Amino acid sequence: MFACITTDRRPRPNTLGDFGLASSSNPAVWLTEATYKRGSEICGEQEPAEYVYQVKEGAVRSYKLLSDGRRQIGAFHLTGDIFGLTSESCHRFTAEAVTDATLWLVRRQSLEEKSRTDGTLARDLLSMTTRNLRHAEDHMLLLGRKDALERVATFLIEMDKRLTGAGVMTLPMSRHDIADYLGLTLETVSRALSRLRRAGILSFDGNSQREITILDRRQLFSLDLQG
Repeated sequence: MFACITTDRRPRPNTLGDFGLASSSNPAVWLTEATYKRGSEICGEQEPAEYVYQVKEGAVRSYKLLSDGRRQIGAFHLTGDIFGLTSESCHRFTAEAVTDATLWLVRRQSLEEKSRTDGTLARDLLSMTTRNLRHAEDHMLLLGRKDALERVATFLIEMDKRLTGAGVMTLPMSRHDIADYLGLTLETVSRALSRLRRAGILSFDGNSQREITILDRRQLFSLDLQG
């Protein structure tokens, strides 16, 4: 499924460097810019994996629906992140826009063709695949070995590294998203965040409570290391 709203549907020539990939020859590729409304599907599980995506603005979640109807979020993709790269012919996850999002799209086939003759690009794609595998392994450990408070602490540390500007972390995702990422209930996530606030580890800013300031990173890291 390729449902999007664009201000300019025309493909535009650009370089792999602009897409966030290294190349020995820096060849031109056809990039398409697409915008998606919050909650819109970008690509669906078991749909042909025709494109690789980079987040220009906004945030995206990748998830699977379990047989009992529950949702398991596997990753959040933030500004600059590339996703949709797979060795299989179809996507294994559904990707949705968490917020209004603007993406760059490049055809997967063109990347594969160029990587056959471009060693730098091939190494870059292998490095990206390795990072994705490491994230999947870390996420499996989080779900299998850590308790609720440790999971929330680990999530906050991850987001702190990726989002914090001027000391404030603004979460684009809801607590329901966080719960589905951590394999917890919404109520459990809320209790864990409240417990961290009472302990003086973090504070909330704004009515939405999505703006978080980490007050004591040492204590937060100690919770993560317990897992």
